[in-house]
Amino acid sequence: MTRARSQQVSLEDTPYYHCISRCVRRAYLCGDDPVTGKNFDHRKRWLVQRVKELASYFAIDICAYAVMSNHYHLVLHVDAESAAKWTDEEVIKRWITLFPGHSALVETLTLNKKSKAAQKMLDRKIDEWRTRLTDLSWFMRCLNESIARRANREDECTGRFWEGRFKSQALLDEKALVTCMAYVDLNPIRAGITDALDSSDFTSIQERLIDHAKRSKKRNYRQHRLLTRRGAKHLLGKKGTGRQSALKSLAGMPGIDADTLPINQQSYFELLDVTSKALSLVKSDREKAINMVDEKQTTLDSLKVGVESWLAGVSKFERFYGVAAGTESSLVNFHNSRISSGVKLKHPDKWIRGTTPAKQFFST
Repeated sequence: MTRARSQQVSLEDTPYYHCISRCVRRAYLCGDDPVTGKNFDHRKRWLVQRVKELASYFAIDICAYAVMSNHYHLVLHVDAESAAKWTDEEVIKRWITLFPGHSALVETLTLNKKSKAAQKMLDRKIDEWRTRLTDLSWFMRCLNESIARRANREDECTGRFWEGRFKSQALLDEKALVTCMAYVDLNPIRAGITDALDSSDFTSIQERLIDHAKRSKKRNYRQHRLLTRRGAKHLLGKKGTGRQSALKSLAGMPGIDADTLPINQQSYFELLDVTSKALSLVKSDREKAINMVDEKQTTLDSLKVGVESWLAGVSKFERFYGVAAGTESSLVNFHNSRISSGVKLKHPDKWIRGTTPAKQFFST
């Protein structure tokens, strides 16, 4: 049964969420359409540019993304604390930029600010807009609607572009967050589109590698090749005049239970590189795949995740969990928190989806 988004999102429990949207009928509306033979990869660029533009106005950071041919993944961080510090003028400026139609209302209320009723209405609107600028639903609405309209204009048609509401998963602890980010970044490799991170076009891991290569004083061959890659032109060319938000740095990413993530950028690169190689061996030689990842046991130890659990998590993360992902205790706490906040579940004592994988993967 479809459940209200407010019943699936709880910023008191976690600021991190995994969001997924799929094209209608799961058609290849963003890649190579096998029926018509047309290529729509330019729409992937639209999506990356739009999500970065929106992140620069919303109090929402991009932690990871992957744009595929018929769906996309985002890992987002809602920064409610920053939004609370914005001045009223800043809130108005951000909102009016996104929704120019409201500028007339603001102008009218400002001209009549001596009126208590006008001032009261303006204050109420500012509070409403501040809340919406930290709202995942509004963020995803602005993203999906603009892409759908643009694609329909190009196709000279009307109707749905996305199959329905976006799916969201609350990431309740550092284990779930890092595993989910890796799951998203490894999407093209799991799908068999590529076998390397630097050729995983339209992913956050490729963007992080490019940013790292740009800063490197002594670049190796792979970095030189990456900085001339045709599929990454949207990241290599000159930035447009529009406002764009950068990816949230791993070093600046706050933890959930801890102050910071127990992993840095270099260890994340190395872990994903060996994991990408191991994934291609899992079916044919599982033992060899496990031994390859076992070399990065130090990094996984800091996350308190076992090798087999890690490989299972980055392979089927989305399937194992429902509205939330994390350890068994964090899933139970999230479930109870939703009930105490007034969410009316049909069967509140029913089995919580994800607790069994949590026991197996996170040893809880």
